[in-house]
Amino acid sequence: MKIVTIGRGTIGSGLARLWREAGHEVTELGREGGDASEADVVLVAVPGGEITTALAKVTGLVGKIAIDATNALPRQGSAPSYAQEVKTATGGPVAKAFNMNFGGLFDRVREQRVRPSNWYVADEDAVAVTEQLTRDAGYDPVRVGDLSRARQFEDAAWLLLGIAPVGGVFYRVAVPGEL
Repeated sequence: MKIVTIGRGTIGSGLARLWREAGHEVTELGREGGDASEADVVLVAVPGGEITTALAKVTGLVGKIAIDATNALPRQGSAPSYAQEVKTATGGPVAKAFNMNFGGLFDRVREQRVRPSNWYVADEDAVAVTEQLTRDAGYDPVRVGDLSRARQFEDAAWLLLGIAPVGGVFYRVAVPGEL
């Protein structure tokens, strides 16, 4: 799969590395922007308040599947959710994912006895790609709703931050007997 990451910080560069290791072709774009026209999917991993500015510097986004990994701490802008802001810019299917995972732990995800979970919400047409890229990054996908739940999902990030020690945690959602 051809992936363009928009943002070269902990999340963007960390996922780019994991996806390259899984065999994907990944192009990383930073503040200067670039072209995403050849991408099958784009990852938006910029500070929440910079989504519109960052995406304005990227060409070839129209109709692309996008995974929004931004966080709303603190929330900025007037869009109903950051995922909706991404959807407005791309016009394609969107998933909100990887915003509840700690990028500083990406180097350790594959060492775990069981795969950690990655909660996400998504438009139906973004589900298959999001689940594949979640698995390829070393996580198990757990869909917790459609994109209409993005704002609630974004606002729930404080729950994970509230229980996480410095450096973060992995979490696992499993039915009895899977752990």
